[in-house]
Amino acid sequence: METNIVKAKKLAKKLLEMYPERFTSDFNTNKKALVELTTVSSKKMQNVVAGYISRLIKKHTKISR
Repeated sequence: METNIVKAKKLAKKLLEMYPERFTSDFNTNKKALVELTTVSSKKMQNVVAGYISRLIKKHTKISR
C-alpha cells in the first residue's frame, strides 16, 4: 500500500512530464498551477506536490549549470 508521500511524488513527476512549462521553482506559482490542473482536494497534499515539484526543478537547474 502506497503512502500519501509516494502518491504525491508520483503525481508531481507525472504533472512535470505532462506540463513542464506550467511549473517553476516558486512554490506559490506551483500551488496555483496545481489548482488549475488537478482536482486534489486536500490542501496538505497540494502543498506536498507543489513543494516536491519546486524541489525537482531547483535540483534540475542546479545540475544544468
